[in-house]
Amino acid sequence: MADILNYINGQWKASDSGDWIDNVEPATGQVYSRLPDSNTGDINEAVNAAQAAFPSWAGMTPERRSEFMLRIADLIDRDLEMLAQAESKDNGKTVKLAMKVDIPRASANMRFYATAIRHYASEAHVTAGEMVNYTVRSPHGVAGCISPWNLPLYLFTWKIAPALAAGNCVVAKPSELTPMTAYLFCKLCEEAGLPAGVLNVVHGTGKRAGQALVAHPKVPVISFTGGTVTGRHISGVAAPMFKKLSLELGGKNPNIVFADCNLEEAVSKSVESSFANQGEICLCGSRIMVEESIYDNFVDQFVEKANKLRVGDPTEETSHMGALVSEAHLEKVMGYVKLAKEEGGKIASGGDRVKLPGRCAAGYFHEPTIITGLDMHCRTNQEEIFGPVVTITSFKSEESAVAMANETAYGLSATLWTENLKRAHRVAHALHSGIVWVNCWLLRDLRTPFGGTKQSGVGREGGWDALDFFTEPKNICIKL
Repeated sequence: MADILNYINGQWKASDSGDWIDNVEPATGQVYSRLPDSNTGDINEAVNAAQAAFPSWAGMTPERRSEFMLRIADLIDRDLEMLAQAESKDNGKTVKLAMKVDIPRASANMRFYATAIRHYASEAHVTAGEMVNYTVRSPHGVAGCISPWNLPLYLFTWKIAPALAAGNCVVAKPSELTPMTAYLFCKLCEEAGLPAGVLNVVHGTGKRAGQALVAHPKVPVISFTGGTVTGRHISGVAAPMFKKLSLELGGKNPNIVFADCNLEEAVSKSVESSFANQGEICLCGSRIMVEESIYDNFVDQFVEKANKLRVGDPTEETSHMGALVSEAHLEKVMGYVKLAKEEGGKIASGGDRVKLPGRCAAGYFHEPTIITGLDMHCRTNQEEIFGPVVTITSFKSEESAVAMANETAYGLSATLWTENLKRAHRVAHALHSGIVWVNCWLLRDLRTPFGGTKQSGVGREGGWDALDFFTEPKNICIKL
């Protein structure tokens, strides 16, 4: 059984407590590795290492920092298949999805910020004959980055890349459910020659390692992606210490389908946006709202297409969906299906755990599940399930669709389908969402900011906003 180790000051270490956490492969339900159950002592050591490395790293030219990051991106590309297989084993997603989306995006994250920092500009304001004001941006020092389990390397690098590019040193904690790709990423950083202490990765639970990182007085900036409940706790810990926070949290995203849409395209992409990565993407459209006149037709086509999705061994090319990330998460999803029935919902398709033969007999698989007949105010339509479960509801007018879409505590993303350009603009502006896709889903330009409204988060990640987040602006005024 493999041991995953912490990476602190360029050294591979177990936790100073000697405690370990079993790492389970979701597709088989079997333990295949273990990771350190790190604590405050490990976080202290990592922060000290990052502080010691900071003056040299921050003092490098942007071009030199860029060279290290581009070297790491090249190594990710070289090891794409190996990393994809590791992520599938850790997370339960299909290997082909990891190879198509997760690992290429991790490389793209490193490349984007490696090149962006070379072109990062400041502002100057001249008051004629009197003074010159200009703004410089400096790295904070030690950045705390906490990433989730659903897109392990993708989101891990999305935080680390801008932090490093801006000149910060990093202490990162990946999810204890999916530690392997972070561990392998550190090996690539070591191979690339990244200086010791610039990146430190400490494994463990949120209650021990995560709490210690968020509460550490020498970590002035925290970037977290995960659940809203955890985000609320982090905010409570960090706010009295006046830490800078980026919180990318949950979603209950509406997918609005108008009668004038391209129905075939809307159905096809909606199936993908519902069940991609087993529905374990914060941007999945879990609430589908369809205009009344095409509701029955949409449901029929949607169910037919969803029924063709094959739930299977993540290593097999013919599998469309793999395993959910853990047994506890599978039970949560099954609990919501049961709740939906109690709330009067009709299971139009799916609804059950999937039992596979062979090596995956004990795996955590679930059918793509479609529920109709629920009121928009019920718990199933208000709470984040984060699994392969969607509801489909009808609406009569544009106004009612917008009202239904906005009627949750979340506001991360939304999707709408219409061939009417004026309607597309009207509805997009009216939706309380951080990002709105029109006739598409999950198209992202890395130059644009990303984040949600309401209980879906605070601050923005991605694009230049991420470099702004990981720097501290200082205005300098010179009297002429």
